[in-house]
Amino acid sequence: MTVNKSSGVPEKTSAIPSTESATESAATKLPKRFPGKLPKRFPGGGRSSSAAPAAGSSAGAPADAAEVGERLQKILAQAGIASRRKAEEIILEGRVQVNGQTVTELGAKANPHRDHIRVDGKLLGGPQPHRYFMVNKPRGYVTTLDDPQKRATVADLLAQQKSGPQLKLPRLYPVGRLDYLSEGLLLMTNDGDLANSLSKASAGVLKTYLVKVSGVPAPEAIDQLRRGVMIDRGRLDEIRAGRRDRIVTQPAQIEQVRGGDNPWFEVTLTEGRNRQLRKMFEEIGHHVEKIRRIAYGALQLDVEPGSYRELTPGEVTALDRAARGRKVERKRQLPEAAQLKKPVPPKANRRRPNVRRSS
Repeated sequence: MTVNKSSGVPEKTSAIPSTESATESAATKLPKRFPGKLPKRFPGGGRSSSAAPAAGSSAGAPADAAEVGERLQKILAQAGIASRRKAEEIILEGRVQVNGQTVTELGAKANPHRDHIRVDGKLLGGPQPHRYFMVNKPRGYVTTLDDPQKRATVADLLAQQKSGPQLKLPRLYPVGRLDYLSEGLLLMTNDGDLANSLSKASAGVLKTYLVKVSGVPAPEAIDQLRRGVMIDRGRLDEIRAGRRDRIVTQPAQIEQVRGGDNPWFEVTLTEGRNRQLRKMFEEIGHHVEKIRRIAYGALQLDVEPGSYRELTPGEVTALDRAARGRKVERKRQLPEAAQLKKPVPPKANRRRPNVRRSS
């Protein structure tokens, strides 16, 4: 934002000035997800402002599309400042400067390797290394980083652990959601691109749940859920306000894994709409009592409730394949944390034997 000296009226900047040459060797760019290692096809390392421009391009023109820059909200999210949505608010509030100029337009772009980006006056560091975690979310936690109702969040859950890598954790964001009363496998990462890809319904990532319902559904009703059922679209408050968009769910895999008056079902979905499982069973007249997610893509829940662990490079690769719609294989043997616990037998009423007291 600049000020016209003659009129005193602020003027918007049309471009973001750069502090270095627009040419930068594409060979110096590291892979996003494992930045600590430098494959052979990326020789050298570090930043280079003196690299020769590509053949056929002028000295001042960008060598490729990456030289044009990235959207500011994406750069802020990659640096761990905030989520992309929150970063947009920060930009609109005029709290971001690029090379000394205040930027308030969401379409503005910058190059994190060349431009000096400040948020609230503090110089922005480079992108954080991408990290990926599996969390076993217990009931009673909100899948968000900040809750207006001041309920416990999954961020609070990570901070509560007294041992492990929590002191070195970057700002992590949940992939998808588990509602307040649901529990189980939750992915958390600072890799926004992979998180967005996994969340798209078009990717068809398999998500498996253990669901306990009230009452015994008829076999015909379960078949109806397998084929797809019409449910209300959107959040519960929107439905109560009169907005009742209806949508048909995608086919689901459903198998009963325990009988009784309140049976358990294993349900596998390829989509993750708001409170979808609860809405599906309510459509056939049965209330959902418990939900526990036990698998996501090739991952299977293997940590205790309230605990978390970092994913291996192989598991991250499998997630990337799932996000691109490719087939992934799960282990045949379910980890103990993903198995349905054996029911506790009721305690027998033991009567004390009558003891005659001697007079």
